[in-house]
Amino acid sequence: MDEVQVDRILQNPKFKEMVAKKSRLSWTLTGIMLFVYVGFMLLVGYNKEFLMSSFDGGVITWGIPLGLSIIVLSFVLCGVYSYIANNKLDPLTQDAMREVEAIARGKQ
Repeated sequence: MDEVQVDRILQNPKFKEMVAKKSRLSWTLTGIMLFVYVGFMLLVGYNKEFLMSSFDGGVITWGIPLGLSIIVLSFVLCGVYSYIANNKLDPLTQDAMREVEAIARGKQ
């Protein structure tokens, strides 16, 4: 593959759309996870008393369900990514790859 073919692939509208959608999805989910995780760390650093307080005087503190919810959120976000990637991005990727293969073979 030479420079001209690479440039044509990079300028292909379907390839650009695919890259933009994957990037937007990845950064959105990363931002959500980062916001939640940093928020939890700030809570640990600046409001330990809240995390050490318990539900209705019980033995479980607020820190345990909040910590577990971060772990569950990571699995949920992985599921969201997989669902969107499989149902919306894969067809777009296949279309883009067909055009890339046609460019690589020199048919367009």
